[in-house]
Amino acid sequence: MMKEISRIGVIGSGQMGAGIAQVSAMSGYETLIWDVSKDNLTENVKGIFSQLNKMVEKGKLTAIQSEAAKALLFAGNTMQDFASCDLVVEAATENFQVKAEIFKNLDETLKPEGILASNTSSISITKIAATTKRPSQVIGMHFMNPVPLMKLVELIRGIQTNDETYN
Repeated sequence: MMKEISRIGVIGSGQMGAGIAQVSAMSGYETLIWDVSKDNLTENVKGIFSQLNKMVEKGKLTAIQSEAAKALLFAGNTMQDFASCDLVVEAATENFQVKAEIFKNLDETLKPEGILASNTSSISITKIAATTKRPSQVIGMHFMNPVPLMKLVELIRGIQTNDETYN
């Protein structure tokens, strides 16, 4: 039986991570975003708010929808903040060692039923999943850029990704 996802985490606040967090909050999910650089995180959360304001100006969102999305977006202080997330999407640099460290830390922090996803476009999901004790709950979610405008998300299964995680 599939568990309802209500809280989404995003690791990395660059262009892709910020876009994923923005779409997550716009979709009604409580969204936690974190970045190794606190300065980048602060600036990029301001950027998300600015993008939401521009969408209101262009008539793509109502002011109420924009404010609702802003109210659902939170900046994290540490990876420990992700403990209660149902799904965490990693959008860090395309470097296996960096991703492996993130996934090891998240695996220890995230609740047992939590799903771990990577936005990677070039690193094996099976290889990333092998850094965790939950390879059946690791999946690739390759978002297209710019995330708020592109509705396509490619799902990539690792060898051990189970059907519940994929669904």
